[in-house]
Amino acid sequence: MTGWRRSGRRAACCLTAVVLGVQALTGCDVSGGGDRGDHGRAAAERLLKRWSAAVRDRDESAYLAAVDPAAEGYRAERRRVFASLASVPLASWEYRLVRTGGFAPAAGDGRRLAAQVELRYRLAGYDSAPVSTALRLTLVRRDGGWYVAGQDAGGGGAQLWEQGEVTVVRGRRGIVLGVGQDPQRLRAVADLVDRAVPDVDGAWRGPWAERVVVEMPASLDRMAALLGAPAANYRGIAAVTTGEVGGGPAAPADRIIVNPEAYGALGDFGRRIVLTHETAHVATRARTSAATPLWLSEGFADWAAYRATGRTARQAAPELAAALEAGSAPRELPEDADFGFTGEAGRLARAYEGGWLACRMIAERWGEERLVAFYAAVGARKKRAGAVDGALREVLGVSAGEFTQQWRRYVTDAF
Repeated sequence: MTGWRRSGRRAACCLTAVVLGVQALTGCDVSGGGDRGDHGRAAAERLLKRWSAAVRDRDESAYLAAVDPAAEGYRAERRRVFASLASVPLASWEYRLVRTGGFAPAAGDGRRLAAQVELRYRLAGYDSAPVSTALRLTLVRRDGGWYVAGQDAGGGGAQLWEQGEVTVVRGRRGIVLGVGQDPQRLRAVADLVDRAVPDVDGAWRGPWAERVVVEMPASLDRMAALLGAPAANYRGIAAVTTGEVGGGPAAPADRIIVNPEAYGALGDFGRRIVLTHETAHVATRARTSAATPLWLSEGFADWAAYRATGRTARQAAPELAAALEAGSAPRELPEDADFGFTGEAGRLARAYEGGWLACRMIAERWGEERLVAFYAAVGARKKRAGAVDGALREVLGVSAGEFTQQWRRYVTDAF
């Protein structure tokens, strides 16, 4: 099973205050004399500018020179992270200071400053705009200089290179970044991406970047850390796509995050379906909005994945087949809540299968071009209320009630 985690616009700032030392990070810049206030902010900005340049220049000495000499554990961690970035193709890397908080005493004659920072980076050849993530850094002034002394992830989850050395495998259509994975396994993923992109392009028929970024961490727990959620939410989920819905061509490339445990339990065909499904999410992201119901976004992704496989409804939708045989035919199209990863597995499977059959019905009865036009028409609306009904009338010439009735008969007849 796969899924799409909609992140919307990535926030540049973290809204939660955090205690660092004895002072809490606040929404206001500090003020005062000496190295406080504007002087403290200016010093912090200069430090972050040097730190950013060190990453871009691949200069380990300069990178570690910005880290507090007294923070031995943090220095060791930063040395490891810097080495892990060696193979990652960076087009840009910048730490931006968002806010500073209160000062607190540090060891010796130093002072400690809480800083809210935005990390912005681009993968060369893939990101049209920077990916943003919030960090909370602790800065210290020691012996007349400012250093970075520690950090916490700020609401956006961890980054892959913080989990270990990154292995990079490039395909013709995408790039795969893995930690703790055999390069041959990553190569197999890249090969499937190369196959998925033209399959999706033939289904979607609309403009999209036609390039894919895949991340494969070492374990389910590490996947959950990247997504900033409990591991239990993704157990049995083979992959999740994250991105900015409706972000347009200038948005960063979506990330397909693979659960190595669930993905590894699949056969060759299942892996192909998973990566084609997730690639379909990448292709349709710019035409997906808050108005798009999950039965449509997930159903279209499944339709694109199964479109050229020749699989029957019984083969591709076994849970719905079993429900029909038990006399439990669905009455309504799946609700968004039915797609919850933490719910009953059969309910989740039936939701995906119901969405897939709805999209397959549209493609068969109205044509594939109308299916794509319907998807785009729903996504063009800003609000959920009335979006599907309006697009059904506009593109397919039926009401929501008529469409649901046709779908119920189609599901029954499919088996």
